[in-house]
Amino acid sequence: MLKINFLSRLPQLAVGCPRSLHTSNSLLFRCTPVLCAEPLKKKKKLDPQIIKQREERRRKKLEKQIRRLEKNARQLKPIEELEVPMELIDEQSKRKRNNPKTTPQLVESRALLEKQWSKYKMAEKLNDYQLYDRLVAAQTKALNELKLESEELYQKAIQVDPELVPYRVNGPVSTPPIKDYEQPDGEYIDVSRKFE
Repeated sequence: MLKINFLSRLPQLAVGCPRSLHTSNSLLFRCTPVLCAEPLKKKKKLDPQIIKQREERRRKKLEKQIRRLEKNARQLKPIEELEVPMELIDEQSKRKRNNPKTTPQLVESRALLEKQWSKYKMAEKLNDYQLYDRLVAAQTKALNELKLESEELYQKAIQVDPELVPYRVNGPVSTPPIKDYEQPDGEYIDVSRKFE
């Protein structure tokens, strides 16, 4: 009997909102749809001359940017290592040294020193060449004498000495190639600056 009365009252309670959360009148929650709109702003009527001026300004600004980009396109990207730091440019007047005035006697003595040095180095190089020629001539003469004595000893003398340069390699002489193998360039971290 109670169930029938309760169900008969339900449509009367839920008249305000289809999503009633409680059945008693005092605790009935009502839902309202969410309104996310604002009142429309009135469009201001602008003078056509002002609109034209704005478009003209915008067009000039774009043209200026295009000219600047074209101008910078011809410039090379700066290399950080070759740029002079601003601190050094600011301190240029402090760092500038006055070159001492050279007297004619000093210039002449420097020129004589340079000539003497070049003569010394030339003689040294000439002595090295002559020593090398004497060594090669003595070696070829000794090999020719050995060849006349014994062909077998001559063949052993001209062979390369493996103990002269101690280098050993273990492993296959050649390996078959791997199909579709892309050789890596190596791992590195790119720290170069990006320019736009």
